[in-house]
Amino acid sequence: MSASSPTHLPSIGTRLSSIRQSQGYSQRKVAELAGLTHSAVSSVEQDKVSPSISTLHKILAVYHISLADFFAEDEDKRPASIIIEAEDLVQWESQGVALQLLRSQEGAKSLGMMIETYAPGSSTGEQLTHEGEEVGTVLEGSIEILYDGQTYLLSPGQSYAINTNIPHTFRNPGHVPCKLISANTPLTL
Repeated sequence: MSASSPTHLPSIGTRLSSIRQSQGYSQRKVAELAGLTHSAVSSVEQDKVSPSISTLHKILAVYHISLADFFAEDEDKRPASIIIEAEDLVQWESQGVALQLLRSQEGAKSLGMMIETYAPGSSTGEQLTHEGEEVGTVLEGSIEILYDGQTYLLSPGQSYAINTNIPHTFRNPGHVPCKLISANTPLTL
């Protein structure tokens, strides 16, 4: 699946290239700092491949930009409201994982909630680590969480609470899509 973004924003690759250039990095330097190959960074910037969550997280970490901020860069241009329509959620889809981010349009923007959908066999990619904590509940299907070297399988109605500083990966081992809802602080994607 290819990454999707609202039509008013440039592609993910174009935006990453622009950020890289504005910060004065070469693709090779970004690859080195992110622990990726030069061809991986180049392919993402040229929109030849849709990056996994972990790959995008690694690239953005070089620029000191959170995933949430990357996808919500134009959110401040909208008038503030306590009602957020479905089409106003920050949405991203790649490699069978679809994320919809809900966050406050006012204040510190330190709390976020996500609606996550995992196609059968999909995952967040390599293990992620980021500051904070996360809680979530499986609504449909099942999700496998690799956390701190152990594997946990959750079914509908089961919840989790993790320290996101500890390496973790989410994967759908089932034959049907998995849908879960999660919240994290500080806000990440």
